[in-house]
Amino acid sequence: MSLQRRHLLATAGALGALAAMPLAHAAGDSTAWPQKPIRLVLPYAAGGPTDVVARAIGSRLSQLLGQPVLVDNRTGASGNIATEFVARSAPDGYTVLYHSSGLAISPALHKSLPYDTLRDLVPVALPALIPTVLMASPALPVSNIDEFVQYMKARPGKLSYGSGGQGNVTHLGVALFLQALKLDALHVPYKGTAPAMVDLMSGQTQFVLDAVNSSLPFIRDGRVRALAVAGKTRVSVLPGVPALGESLIPGFDAPTWHGLLVAKGTPPAIVKALNEAVNKAVADPGLRGQFEPQGVLLQASTPAQFGTYLRAELKRWAGAVQAAGIQAE
Repeated sequence: MSLQRRHLLATAGALGALAAMPLAHAAGDSTAWPQKPIRLVLPYAAGGPTDVVARAIGSRLSQLLGQPVLVDNRTGASGNIATEFVARSAPDGYTVLYHSSGLAISPALHKSLPYDTLRDLVPVALPALIPTVLMASPALPVSNIDEFVQYMKARPGKLSYGSGGQGNVTHLGVALFLQALKLDALHVPYKGTAPAMVDLMSGQTQFVLDAVNSSLPFIRDGRVRALAVAGKTRVSVLPGVPALGESLIPGFDAPTWHGLLVAKGTPPAIVKALNEAVNKAVADPGLRGQFEPQGVLLQASTPAQFGTYLRAELKRWAGAVQAAGIQAE
């Protein structure tokens, strides 16, 4: 073999190795990342709405990073078990928290936590926002949000609403709504939103707030009546449903969201590489085609943007806990 041919083959091999180089190395980190499987820790049960989105994103991440992304469901203690596990993990980018709005609510519900959200965790990406929607039982003699508000004003404290549990977004979002309009209603907490929806459909309770993706099937077949999206703007999957933030309560916003975080001390190059991979994953047309028709808004973000958003959410839900009159445990 000629020296020239050997040189060309060696150059081609080097370029191929460079193309396959792990992202963190390409970003300038001294240690190539990832070199082994990544654990995606969820505080929710397998098969639930958050788990389904997380697994789909995890699958795309695995393809992009060239390593398995293993979902680890660690439920219990309102998500604090999973959060503490990641906060105390090695800061090497191999243990990643996939949480939701509950991360911003826990500090207001508990006097002491085994971690500090802002001190012990580093925001990586905010890949999904899921609007919530206020729904009424078909048995209620109202057809829109204005009629509903007037009906409630004429019956202070007489109507009841279900939620996915005390201190859940589906509880606190309603608390903010009631506070803004100076309304009063009875809260009925359930162990999850599924049983809350059952009682709403049967007329046992009169209204519920839940995520759009979970609610769409019941709205579309007429088993519940969508009154308003609990956000600043309407959503494409419910074009005829007004947003509370449009005019009734300007600026009102109570969405659910999904975020990825890692332990404090994780090298910035790894945080950057993981963020870039998440952004590429949620830009995938197949992933968008799967979830956006369900009302799940996939988006790109930076770690700094997620950090700013998280601080605002901590403040927002602390106010909601106060509005609901919940005493920290």
